Amino acid sequence: MERGDVPSWVLSLDKESLEFIRKFILNSGSLKNMAKDYDVSYPTVRTMLDKLIQKIELHSREDDVEFVNMIKNLVIDEQISLETAKLIIDKYKKEKGD
Repeated sequence: MERGDVPSWVLSLDKESLEFIRKFILNSGSLKNMAKDYDVSYPTVRTMLDKLIQKIELHSREDDVEFVNMIKNLVIDEQISLETAKLIIDKYKKEKGD
């Protein structure tokens, strides 16, 4: 796999977050086992997971804004019509579940 094939949300994570994901997978998603690995309580691991989820969601929203801005710039550059841009953005938002 080349770096360009790695999703941008993965590249936006720090080493600590990536290590958490690795341990999560190796523990088959068991937060109880994760708590043992990190030598912390279950609620602490749950909080760590919630923070990771927030990081990923934030990056996803940033990607959404970037995509919509790209479409708007195509309209400004007169490469597509405003109607086409609206259709693309509406379809994108529906597929994303917005």
